[in-house]
Amino acid sequence: MPALRIGVNALYLISGGVGGTEIYLRSVLAALARVDSENQYIVFTNRETGADLVPPAGNFQRAPQPLRAVFRPARLLFEQTALPLAVLRRSLDVLFNPGFTAPAFCSCPCVTVFHDLQHKSHPEHFRWFDLPFWRLFLWASAHRSQLLLADSEATRRDLLRFYRIAPEKVRVAPLGVDASFFELGSQRRELEPLLLCVSTLHPHKNLERLVRVFGRLRQRRPEFRLVIAGLRGFHTSAVERLIVKSGLGESVRLTGWISRPELAELYRRAYAFVYPSTFEGFGLPVLEALAAGVPTACSAIEPLGSLAGEAAVQFDPTVDEALLAALERLICDEGLRARLAREGPLRAARFSWDRTAALTLDALRAAASLKM
Repeated sequence: MPALRIGVNALYLISGGVGGTEIYLRSVLAALARVDSENQYIVFTNRETGADLVPPAGNFQRAPQPLRAVFRPARLLFEQTALPLAVLRRSLDVLFNPGFTAPAFCSCPCVTVFHDLQHKSHPEHFRWFDLPFWRLFLWASAHRSQLLLADSEATRRDLLRFYRIAPEKVRVAPLGVDASFFELGSQRRELEPLLLCVSTLHPHKNLERLVRVFGRLRQRRPEFRLVIAGLRGFHTSAVERLIVKSGLGESVRLTGWISRPELAELYRRAYAFVYPSTFEGFGLPVLEALAAGVPTACSAIEPLGSLAGEAAVQFDPTVDEALLAALERLICDEGLRARLAREGPLRAARFSWDRTAALTLDALRAAASLKM
């Protein structure tokens, strides 16, 4: 196949404002630059996105657009109208949409990534004024794109269930973990009495339960602190109120969005990692914790169960006692802690961004062939 001209729709990216989908985009672009030196990539960016998004490779080019994406309706309108014209002018062979949405009408085939379908399975977790946008634009993306990429088998099943599209149209490209996290294991010598949770503050992340249960744990182990690191989502105020009401203001810290080096330092120092989410499309923080050798407990839901396997303690995220028992095991059972620290990196080694990029590139080539 001749070299392709591949467009990348990065219009949704607001640095520090879109959570895990930013980590995904930056990581998959860097990996594509490593595994593919033949095809040409044109990355469409907004005014908020810095030049550092685009890899410094000869086959990558940045195409800035006159758009401020912080106002989502304007971004979606631009994506449906101006972006297709930009694609047409550049004679692209395929358009890669890594953030759920794609133009409904485009001069070339589209490959669109669905990280989850929470708006279909748990609409109660969405604000009423956001939900119509999710329903309309994701439905259109699912049906108008030539191929879809799901982060996990669980998300693929949801795509087939809710949108009733042909099974051959949906492929799975699991996420990866940066190699730097594996290096943290050998550096974890001076641990602190710190429980770490890396999560956006949204309702499905179950953080109010975590704070409540941590309050009970502290009655027995008052030396421990809880750090929740992640984007301050629209559920932040509810979590903050509970922290104050529970008298935990000195022992629970909400960091907000932090840099990757700051996050790595938390993994290095943490005594244990906990992830109590009630819904996930993949669960990248769990994979990072496993890679770093941090003893980990996570919800017994898919895809987390398949992701972590026996390398993490799994618990029912709807039961306080189950979460408390998991935390106590992580803290008190030295044999368990040693086993999880050994098995975590081995489990995480099954996942790499280069593999994600290779699977993504296969999908882009397959979609482009439909145009030829």
